[in-house]
Amino acid sequence: MAMASPVDAGSAEDRAMLRAIALAGRGLGTTSPNPVVGCVLLDPSGATVGEGFHAYAGGPHAEVRALAEAGERARGATAVVTLEPCNHTGRTGPCSAALIAAGVVRVVVAVADPNPVARGGAEALRYAGVQVEMGIREGEAQAGNVAWLTATRRAAAGDPRPYLVWKFAATLDGRSGAADGTSQWISSPDARADVQALRAGVDAIVVGVGTVLADDPHLTARVGAGALAARQPLRVIVDSSGRTPAGARVRDSAARTWVATAADVGSGVDGRVDLRRLNLELFDRGCRRVLLEGGPTIAGAFLREGLVDEVVGYVAPKLLGGGPAALIEAGIGTIADAIDLEITDVRRVGPDLRITALPKGR
Repeated sequence: MAMASPVDAGSAEDRAMLRAIALAGRGLGTTSPNPVVGCVLLDPSGATVGEGFHAYAGGPHAEVRALAEAGERARGATAVVTLEPCNHTGRTGPCSAALIAAGVVRVVVAVADPNPVARGGAEALRYAGVQVEMGIREGEAQAGNVAWLTATRRAAAGDPRPYLVWKFAATLDGRSGAADGTSQWISSPDARADVQALRAGVDAIVVGVGTVLADDPHLTARVGAGALAARQPLRVIVDSSGRTPAGARVRDSAARTWVATAADVGSGVDGRVDLRRLNLELFDRGCRRVLLEGGPTIAGAFLREGLVDEVVGYVAPKLLGGGPAALIEAGIGTIADAIDLEITDVRRVGPDLRITALPKGR
């Protein structure tokens, strides 16, 4: 069995992995329940002869698209891929077998596949005499595929639920609206455009019925000059007693909508929708990355249940001094119980700050 040699930083294979990670990102929001994956094929001189990414569930995988582009030039090539090639037959055949059949002699992988059904590609490749190098640019590749990887690892451990991002907008003093109830617009047009891009990369958008009754949102993803994105996330209304009006904008035909009632999903001890069962249902529906956009009460409920994986806050340079807080009823009664966050990114979006953070210990 041939032994793989390590990949040096700045080498052709290292640069190809960065390119593969960028390619994988093009599939964000359209591949669930499958992962985002990118692949670059290099000839023996280090020149790119083919590349591809997984664009949609049921479609050709990244490796297959790269092999198709390379044609005969794939023989003797190196495949640089962000996720371990799959080793099972689902809606498409195993990528490990396709790489072997094409004559690829070396495969460089960023992240091992945690899916117990699909993993094993590296072993199959090595058995066929193909060199395999694992763990190249693993951190960057995991960050680009964090939702699928997290959800898949949890499912394998018996806790199947999506990766959930809570998004909110607030003033610098933490208010989500003014004392008279007005809240549009706290954030800038730049921030609102950024939110549209965030929506386009998720499988579902969740709000509480209170938000629907107060604001009548459309909850769609828009691109360009406000045009609807080609692929729309599922709109989910957490509505324990079924109060969503028949004429609400979320009930139109622009996207699929699920009004999740306690009778439908099941209720907790308080009679409201059981949020853990809701998350299980979302996972079963193929959702791997979910955006929570509801108000402060539903945000508090999800945090209280430990269901938030990431926080994205848009902080506007404004002060209100009154009005509703951005978060309430999160089950925190003393400073010792505060949810500690690890800030992973801070950037300017127009006049606002976008802060991304992860709850520590999750």
